[in-house]
Amino acid sequence: MGFGYGAGAYQQVRSHGTVETADPHGLIAMLMDGAIERLTKARGHMLHGEVAAKGELISRCLDIISELRGSLDPKVETPLVGQLGALYDYMGRRLLHANLHDDPRALDEVSDLMQKLRRAWAGIPMDARQPQRPAQAAP
Repeated sequence: MGFGYGAGAYQQVRSHGTVETADPHGLIAMLMDGAIERLTKARGHMLHGEVAAKGELISRCLDIISELRGSLDPKVETPLVGQLGALYDYMGRRLLHANLHDDPRALDEVSDLMQKLRRAWAGIPMDARQPQRPAQAAP
């Protein structure tokens, strides 16, 4: 999966407070990091039979994946947008399965996928990290 369109595959992510002024590439990275962290913690709670804590962390991870999916920009003409959307949908289904069936392998699968995405995202060159803006007409 190539990331030649960089941050252009995502819309400007806007959430709480000063996030609007943050670097869009960094915001996506923060979301991915948050998902990975919650998956690791959810796995520990799952293995210890702590159902409520596991469910809360998986729910938070589902929220993050939903935010990532919602941040994709369908106006960018690349199959990457559709592929990432499908991958996020798959991750969500696997998390629901993991929660319902106490399946740590499903959590591990989603964590591995998210870590691979995160590494690829970190590898995007600096000049490709800003979305392409239309040229302004001369006055």
